[in-house]
Amino acid sequence: MKITSITAIPLSFRLPEGKTVTMGVGSTLKRDAIIVRVQTSEGITGYGESHPGRSPGAIVSLIHNTLAPMLIGMDATDCVGAWQRVHRMQFSSHGFGAGAALALSGIDMALWDIRGKAANMPLYELLGGSRRRVKAYAGGIALGYQPAESLADEAQSYVEQGYKAVKLRIGDTVSADIERVRHVRKVLGEEIDILTDANTVYTIADARRVLPVLAEIQAGWLEEPFACNDFASYRQAAQITPLVPLAAGENHYMRFEFAQMLEAGAVQVWQPDLSKTGGITEGVRIAALASAFRIPINAHSSATGLNHAATLHFLAATENAGYFEACVSRFNPFRDMFGRTFEIGDDGCVEPPAGPGLGVEVDESIFSEFPLIDGPGYVVKF
Repeated sequence: MKITSITAIPLSFRLPEGKTVTMGVGSTLKRDAIIVRVQTSEGITGYGESHPGRSPGAIVSLIHNTLAPMLIGMDATDCVGAWQRVHRMQFSSHGFGAGAALALSGIDMALWDIRGKAANMPLYELLGGSRRRVKAYAGGIALGYQPAESLADEAQSYVEQGYKAVKLRIGDTVSADIERVRHVRKVLGEEIDILTDANTVYTIADARRVLPVLAEIQAGWLEEPFACNDFASYRQAAQITPLVPLAAGENHYMRFEFAQMLEAGAVQVWQPDLSKTGGITEGVRIAALASAFRIPINAHSSATGLNHAATLHFLAATENAGYFEACVSRFNPFRDMFGRTFEIGDDGCVEPPAGPGLGVEVDESIFSEFPLIDGPGYVVKF
């Protein structure tokens, strides 16, 4: 069974006026996503998702004009061979590391979808897992900067749905961050896990003021306080308090960057995104590397139900799996465009789809409703 075509389909959704979410990287204007379709000589079609990386046109061009010509004609079930070819011809010799990783991620995800469909097995089973339940937290582009009272009300609404954990956006001002996390803890009580995400905008001075408060409220982690390559700051922050783990990984690409993170010795929670880090093939390698050091994998999720499904399958087959990031954004039509991928239970857990491959039935007629919108997806915060 050979790969006959690889097609990238960019999608966009303009957020309604006044419905943005503000966080450390800026205020959202629109959502972008890239669906990758891989077709085969035996008529099996696989689908995956590539993260747009704030430049969907560039990623689509990489897929169509650089990676697809390398891979068309290869065995569609040879995920490792496809990865090796792209690594040899792109990553190791011509750069475009992050962009090429985003592009390859969607292709790799689609190839695993094909493998599962060909074997008539769900991905979790193909990976050696079972349809076990995975604990989830309420996340995605939600729970942004807002008055402490309304933030607590929003968080409480997710608890009422069944979530036992929520992730708060911090990285505003230190005083506002402290006020919000303390108030949310007071409202939610001690039994709900509060996770926090600074979206890379903290300084060490900010971390010194906020981390003791996060320890006070027993936060589950502080995510991406600094830029992904600022290992010096991560090392310094890890010395402030051992009670709050540092988390990172959604902006680290392939196992080589995770190995650098391991060597830095400062990040206790890894968060690879299967639509960014090189796909499922590389995600499995990253999880194995982490497992040897008892580091939990709390995978980051992206826009569409394809990524969510792939992530659930992956976590259900990962020994050191932690939380699934459940997108609860009120304005993400891509999450449910192919039907609900996950449902939160009273136990605060979700489970992967049961069908073969990713278990997602893709209706391409929907794509015409979301034509690509050029331009940035955020108003940048300075």
